[in-house]
Amino acid sequence: MARFSRLTDWLAWQESAHWPRIDPGLIRASTVLQRMALHQSPFPVVTVAGTNGKGSTVAMLEAVLLAAGYRVGSYTSPHLLRYNERIKVQGEAVEDDAICQSFARIDTARQEISLTYFEFGTLAAIDIFHQAELDIALLEVGLGGRLDAVNALDADVAAITTVDMDHVHLLGHNREAIGFEKAGIFRSHRPAVCGDLDPPASVAAHAGRLVTPLYQIGRDFHYQMNDGRWSWQSGATHYADLPYPALKGIYQHQNAATALMVLKLMGERLPVSEAAIRDGLHSVCLPGRFQCLQGPVERIFDVAHNPQGARWLAQSLAQRPCGGRTYAVLGMLADKDVAGVVGSLENAIDIWFVGGLEGERGLSGKALAEQMGNVNPFAMHIYQTVAEAYRVAIDAAQPGDRVLALGSFHTVEAVMRLEGLDSSPDSEFCINASA
Repeated sequence: MARFSRLTDWLAWQESAHWPRIDPGLIRASTVLQRMALHQSPFPVVTVAGTNGKGSTVAMLEAVLLAAGYRVGSYTSPHLLRYNERIKVQGEAVEDDAICQSFARIDTARQEISLTYFEFGTLAAIDIFHQAELDIALLEVGLGGRLDAVNALDADVAAITTVDMDHVHLLGHNREAIGFEKAGIFRSHRPAVCGDLDPPASVAAHAGRLVTPLYQIGRDFHYQMNDGRWSWQSGATHYADLPYPALKGIYQHQNAATALMVLKLMGERLPVSEAAIRDGLHSVCLPGRFQCLQGPVERIFDVAHNPQGARWLAQSLAQRPCGGRTYAVLGMLADKDVAGVVGSLENAIDIWFVGGLEGERGLSGKALAEQMGNVNPFAMHIYQTVAEAYRVAIDAAQPGDRVLALGSFHTVEAVMRLEGLDSSPDSEFCINASA
């Protein structure tokens, strides 16, 4: 008999079933995969790692492959509103019952092995994908790469989007160390893609040790933007006058270019037409990535939570000038570089509305404000919760102003719930974004 029948009960139990909650390593997941006969994939696997951009890259790959008519599974994390967002088949979140049944199978197979919350989810995605008769699975690394549970499956093509400073207590205190961890998803003699414009040497060095063919942006594939369109080239393959990705933000072309290189490498097994590429770029939707809601006061939601993400966000804001003031609603977790994030945005924000996040990793509004560096105290207001901070910011804003919510998936979740927004592919936001 299954341990639980409801998804909420399974997830609550998993959160405390293993300690520490974040516990990198492949032995546990690999052993359970073997016991469930899931360790060899009947479909090709693309694994995507990166400090920023990996979720967007997976979303674009998924959109193009769906437009090409393939049966696609995708696994991403974390979720915004519903756990089910993490596991999708044919672009649709898997229902509670399917996840619960998979958790029960994993619970039986693991026997004496203790699994983390993330490992349960990763194994469930792989289990569900095996039953779904997929043409391809797209897997987003949770943290790092080398010791992430996703890496228990061998990737046919591996991709790194960017390498920058985040999770330094687990991945290392410089880009070389972090690059090595992310390159851990590479496999010998199987192609890999690097979408970082200036990657640390450790990425290519690890590829060399494994004899992994590495395709580097700026060397093996290129993109160019001009007049509302963009082009992409790798060798003899050239796409001109491509539509801008429906995902907003200056950095999304770099993610799209990386996705197109992955698709080219998969081309012999899963060819895609230029028409499918155009359709996929036009229709892709991923809430919380420079998500813009129009109105007298524009609202922008972005999950940026590290300095690189904040720099990209600042550039995107500069490309979308505002006639009035920009208010920022900020909530962050305790293990993040608060000063680095705020410093990257200091010239883009007029007033900060700082709110606390719940949970053991969440920073209170007061603790967050204390880490914000040289922000003018008269340009900062502190609140108990992100929701309260957002309500006050919206009330204070005048027509022509904009309100930006950032700093964490939890921050964006809170404001999306206040706005009554959905995260599904057929939500009003996703439909309007591609219109």
